[in-house]
Amino acid sequence: MTHIYLHNTLKQKKEEFVPIDEKNVRMYVCGPTVYDKAHLGNAKTPVVYDVLYRLLCHVYGKDHVTYVSNITDVDDKILNKHKETGKSIREITEQTYNWYIEDMTKLNVLAPNYRPRATEYIDDMIALVQKLLENKHAYVVENHVLFDVDSMPAYGTLSGRSMKEMLAGARIEVADYKKNPADFILWKPSAEDQPGWNSPWGYGRPGWHLECSAMSSKLLGNDFDIHGGGSDLIFPHHENEYAQSCGAFPHTHFAHYWVHTGMLMINGVKMSKSLGNFYTVEEVLAKAPAEALRFLFLTAHYHQPFNFTFEGLQQAKSILDKFYNALLKNQDVPFVEANPSEKLIDALCDDLNTPLALACLHENVNELNKAQTDADRSRLKSELMANAQMLGLLYNDPQAWFTGTQNDDEAAEIEKLIAERAVAKKNKNWAVADEIRNRLKEQGIVLEDSPTGTTWKKI
Repeated sequence: MTHIYLHNTLKQKKEEFVPIDEKNVRMYVCGPTVYDKAHLGNAKTPVVYDVLYRLLCHVYGKDHVTYVSNITDVDDKILNKHKETGKSIREITEQTYNWYIEDMTKLNVLAPNYRPRATEYIDDMIALVQKLLENKHAYVVENHVLFDVDSMPAYGTLSGRSMKEMLAGARIEVADYKKNPADFILWKPSAEDQPGWNSPWGYGRPGWHLECSAMSSKLLGNDFDIHGGGSDLIFPHHENEYAQSCGAFPHTHFAHYWVHTGMLMINGVKMSKSLGNFYTVEEVLAKAPAEALRFLFLTAHYHQPFNFTFEGLQQAKSILDKFYNALLKNQDVPFVEANPSEKLIDALCDDLNTPLALACLHENVNELNKAQTDADRSRLKSELMANAQMLGLLYNDPQAWFTGTQNDDEAAEIEKLIAERAVAKKNKNWAVADEIRNRLKEQGIVLEDSPTGTTWKKI
């Protein structure tokens, strides 16, 4: 059996991953709050866990892995967007959800087994709050239900922070009714014009942290293998999830491995709307193909801070151009289903070392370009595609990669000119053939002639 090693935030070290049940490996990853278009951070995290999901499926079998990534569709950010725009909450969440799915599809992120919405699990959240009240880990005051952090001596274990550090480093909601300033909301009252549900504590809605605990427990059980998310969620979100889940079910461990992606930076600075360096996925994909962004995310180790630059994005695009060029030159060479190389799997098993895994693709392409026989080309092409699939790369048609920026009418016009040039060459009318080539070159279209015909790409 292949051994996977992951950096476990709970233990603050890399350790061997040993699933609770090899026949049902379970992973939960915090998904987006659907109130606006996805930004780069919303994209990086799913790409990382998509690679981990592919690896788990490879090692344990697709039918033995259960992957859950939620959608938060009730939250104060959504209420604020409703006030700003006048759009209904339903309209905001549905539109934003659809945008998110479109972005994930472009980035070749596989759909999880379950993508639960918070509003579908309100009864489970209410039941979880009742458990915490029964176990003396929560209290009711002024129509709020709050988690009592002092009732949980191990509170702070996940983030490794003292109470003083947690209070200083978090946006704590100040309220006179709290026993401890760090106590967090499990359930809060809603006004008549706000989303809400009837509960034993009145008409209200769940706290953000409660949602993930309820959904993960419902779909994966009270003990499951991996909980993932961005490092910005370690405190307070994941710390509070951990506390309330263990408080409700004291004889369980909740998630056994906590895996977190590093902070996203833009040109070396934390992304922020106030700094003017805030980019949505849509804005970035207007400048480069989605696969280039996915490739760029994988050039850095997931656990480390990731620095995005548009120069880096263009470099990623150039590397993919090289990869697709190799496939284009070998498009008539058959390839068969193959297993990814042992070297690539070893890289991914070592705490998802995607930079080293990408180096395997570079080697594959270099060897493919040097191959002398059809047998070698077929073998190397097959290994390249198997390796790329593990990383979710090279999922475009090679020809479409270079021509996909053109619409159908433009593509048809280019093909027509290429056909006219072929006739001119056949008739040895070199002046016309050269004139067509130069006209296309002025439009940024480069022609490549080969014994099997002429292909084109945009530069």
